Amino acid sequence: MKKRYYYLLLFGAILILLVGLSYYLLPGQTPVVDEYISVNKAPSIHPDYTETVIPPNIAPLNFAVKDQAGQYYVKIYSTKGGSVDLFSKTGRIVIPIRQWKKLLSANRGQKLYFDVYAKDQTNRWLRFKTITNRIANENIDPFVVYRKIHSVHSSWKRMGIYQRNLENFDESVVLHNRFHEGVCLNCHTFWNNRTDKMSIGFRSAKYGSSTLLVENGAAKKLGTKFTYTAWHPSGRLVAFSSNKVHQFFHTARNEVRGVIDMDSLLAYYLVDSRTIKTSPNLSKKERLETYPAWSPDGRYLYFCSAPMLWSDRDKVPPDRYDQVKYDLLRISYDLESDTWGKLETILSAQDTGLSILQPRISPDGRWLLFCMCDYGSFPVYHQSSDLYLMDLKTARQTGRFEYRKLQINSSQSESWHSWSSNSRWIAFSSKKDYGVFTRSYFSYVDQTGKVYKPILLPQKDPTFYDSCIKTYSVPELVTQPVKVTGEKLTRVVRSSRKITVDMPITMATPKAGVAPEPWQERE
Repeated sequence: MKKRYYYLLLFGAILILLVGLSYYLLPGQTPVVDEYISVNKAPSIHPDYTETVIPPNIAPLNFAVKDQAGQYYVKIYSTKGGSVDLFSKTGRIVIPIRQWKKLLSANRGQKLYFDVYAKDQTNRWLRFKTITNRIANENIDPFVVYRKIHSVHSSWKRMGIYQRNLENFDESVVLHNRFHEGVCLNCHTFWNNRTDKMSIGFRSAKYGSSTLLVENGAAKKLGTKFTYTAWHPSGRLVAFSSNKVHQFFHTARNEVRGVIDMDSLLAYYLVDSRTIKTSPNLSKKERLETYPAWSPDGRYLYFCSAPMLWSDRDKVPPDRYDQVKYDLLRISYDLESDTWGKLETILSAQDTGLSILQPRISPDGRWLLFCMCDYGSFPVYHQSSDLYLMDLKTARQTGRFEYRKLQINSSQSESWHSWSSNSRWIAFSSKKDYGVFTRSYFSYVDQTGKVYKPILLPQKDPTFYDSCIKTYSVPELVTQPVKVTGEKLTRVVRSSRKITVDMPITMATPKAGVAPEPWQERE
């Protein structure tokens, strides 16, 4: 009897405790904030999810209030539906995903408000100025694939390619090198924002420098390494660059790493015939060609090209390395006859004074997004690297390829950008908030080409990035998850079976059995 009485008392005490805690911790509770003092300042929150446009299908934008207080209350609401009401004693605001999704779904195209309250030392509630964002009408592609790697200067040990569901916080491994020590994974590329066809490049002294080619769930290993890759819209061929790159170090800079492309060429792989070809205009001995990108109609291949300014190809860095600046070119292509046409200069480094890199065209064919930096072909290592936008529709009408620098740029490097399948969102890499650490951001692009303030990839823990020492780079937006398993990809990497193809021989052609340098394509 006494034991039963004891358990009843214990149960009652726990019940009372839970009821008390729910007042402070459980979402959806109506707080008692009858009186407050309005302050003429915005709350300090991180990540900075303020005054921007957000996807209607994005995971909750959890954040932390940085203003010091003993207690916090946040009310999230829009035009339709109820509000999401949250209490916190730490300033960490974790938004319930069901309520968040319901609110955003009901209010596409409407404004979204965050009212933030904080209780000061005198036990008074202070209400900050309302945070206002807008919910876009158009979804962002529900998945993003990126590479995570520790940010170190000259070596790596663990790296992986991951996919993240942007509609929640689910993250899974596409391929990780912990199952095949010494493999450097890089340059994942998809066909038309889909994962039915994709490629992943890897370098390894043990397993070779090769390319994983995935088609409809089947994975194969090609006996050559694709560096920067672009699938033709038809899916019948892949344009790629082959690069001979070296790292060196500066003695005094914020970013001490330097990378130089000693030699490079462009080629293309015909999927059905399993053959590699090139063209004289894609592989000139006196030029460095890299970063291919197809127009959505498949009629043009855009790429970057620079003159080779040195004759000694063993000296690192070579003479005049800091004078190498890339032009933006394009060449016409006919798929049915497999013939190349006229080579055009779209934008000249001589005119811009900068090196033009990483062209990516929106799927609707309207916008060309690219970056420019002081020199060279590795913008992630240059603080000067910024994003620019060109209106191709206007260029077709006027014959002038005009461009503008985007306002979303920071004093740090912006690069590695991609488009959503509906041409309304871009993903890109930036060091703007974290210096040496590259993070993935998303920005809305409206029909006029206005690009809005970026949002950081949301995490369930709003303080996640404060202690994260990995870089998130090369974010590629896709409409579906990668379905081929990491186990299957790993078996293909480790297998001795591969498709043998002949590469055009140049200084950029990788040699069989040669170990990759450990730093290559660090970010």
